Amino acid sequence: MSSQIAGVLQLIALIAALALAYRPLGDYMARVYSSEKHYRPEKWMYKAIGADPAAEMRWPAYLRGVLAFSAVSVLFLYLLQRIQGSLPGSLGFTSIDPDQAFNTAASFVANTNWQSYYGEQAMGHVVQTGGLAVQNFLSAAVGMAVAVALVRGFARSRTGELGNFWADLVRGTVRILIPVSVIGAIVLVACGAIQNFSGIHQVGQFMGGTQEWNGGAVASQEAIKELGTNGGGYFNANSAHPFENPNPLSNLFEIFLILLIPFALTRTFGRMVGSLKQGYAILGAMAVIWIGFVALMMWTEFAHRGPAFEIAGGAMEGKETRFGIAGSSLFAVSTTLTSTGAVNSFHSSYTGFGGGITMLGMQLGEIAPGGVGSGLYGMLIMAIIAVFIAGLMVGRTPEYLGKKIGTRQIKFAACYILITPALVLGFTAVAMALPTPGDSMTNSGAHGFSEILYAYTSGANNNGSAFAGLNADTQWFNTTIGIAMLLGRFLPIVFVLALAGSLAEQKPVPETAGTLRTDKPLYTGLLVGTILIITGLTYFPALALGPLAEGLAS
Repeated sequence: MSSQIAGVLQLIALIAALALAYRPLGDYMARVYSSEKHYRPEKWMYKAIGADPAAEMRWPAYLRGVLAFSAVSVLFLYLLQRIQGSLPGSLGFTSIDPDQAFNTAASFVANTNWQSYYGEQAMGHVVQTGGLAVQNFLSAAVGMAVAVALVRGFARSRTGELGNFWADLVRGTVRILIPVSVIGAIVLVACGAIQNFSGIHQVGQFMGGTQEWNGGAVASQEAIKELGTNGGGYFNANSAHPFENPNPLSNLFEIFLILLIPFALTRTFGRMVGSLKQGYAILGAMAVIWIGFVALMMWTEFAHRGPAFEIAGGAMEGKETRFGIAGSSLFAVSTTLTSTGAVNSFHSSYTGFGGGITMLGMQLGEIAPGGVGSGLYGMLIMAIIAVFIAGLMVGRTPEYLGKKIGTRQIKFAACYILITPALVLGFTAVAMALPTPGDSMTNSGAHGFSEILYAYTSGANNNGSAFAGLNADTQWFNTTIGIAMLLGRFLPIVFVLALAGSLAEQKPVPETAGTLRTDKPLYTGLLVGTILIITGLTYFPALALGPLAEGLAS
């Protein structure tokens, strides 16, 4: 069987698995967020934090909950790293430097999981399991809560209430993320991933020196890392490491976990707004972009250009032989079109065009299907932009799901889509203009520029993957990427919740003959076109200086 056919079969198997899980998981999540019942362990949590889960919140109160909880999480994780040297189970590792501790705390709380350190050489069991793994759950639950708040904004009328942040946070963690992660961890252990709390041990000689590995609760962290679209690896090699991702079966399962909740949330959205067709329209836009990117990536990496590629059967540099080009390409597209950032190959070693595809996937806003929660609310923002454009074409006030899209709503949506490009392009320009940041580039020319552009694209879009040639463990990159991650995560949330509040206050607009049908394939096509055009106009000049220039020169 050829590698190309094997890749197509993997894609078909993945789509089939996602289709089987789509309906039951989507409906279950809708019931979770619509339920008024609270389980006993959840009540204990509410009592511990002093929250009333039955109290409805308007958008400013909901936002204060998100920001306060995230600020405390950043502070806790920062302090945990700073005192690591005094903690039991630290494996002898010292405390983390202030700039790197800030970067890592911001990264994991912002659901980015950018890592400027070697996991197996820096973090002990307490920080890995009690700090980083916990934030994998909580940051994902925050994203899901914000998405559900926006959905309630569409579903409700004549009220500014969006639910209760603390109830949404707890239910998302306890009823969705933890159960699925437990099942995922068991599957990964069965596939060969490790799960222990052993110390550092020697495994033999390597290039004249002693090779050492430390154990850890890897399978459990790997499961939520992928399910919560987090991406931070227990080891520096991330999902290319055999302890995290042992074989092709575990590789396909990890991709399934990455895509599972973001795709299923479209069903949750349709169920909560009372129109499954609306959910299918959003799903269709996500699926078209994702499948298109997968096909383009496989074509690019399988292309035989030169003797080395012909002998290897494609661009095998930087890819694990146990996954091959197909498994690596499928993983790379899925992880950069979501906010996961996990890698089973090194994106810096992809072809010029292949590296550009991973970068473009993040620059779309990671909405196809995007991160857990963030993908849905990002796509709904683009849906509002699309109906606004359609309204301009026919000279009619745009409407979406029975809500008028007026000046106020468009301002919120416009601010949302402008934040991350401003962060990406602004920080990249400053880094290239200053003399010191350029010293971190391993390569010169177009590829070196791509390393820095990729870093800020990944940070501001809360992805976390990297063009591995960049030495990001410097005060400049730790600080600026940390700032980009926090602003790229929480500034958009401000506008999402403000938009949700403004929508919830409206009364429904009756559908008329002139109303744009947003549950039809025509609108799905308009939505896909809007996303590609906005992204292209925003990032094309920067992409032309980096991956496009490199690809055309090769």
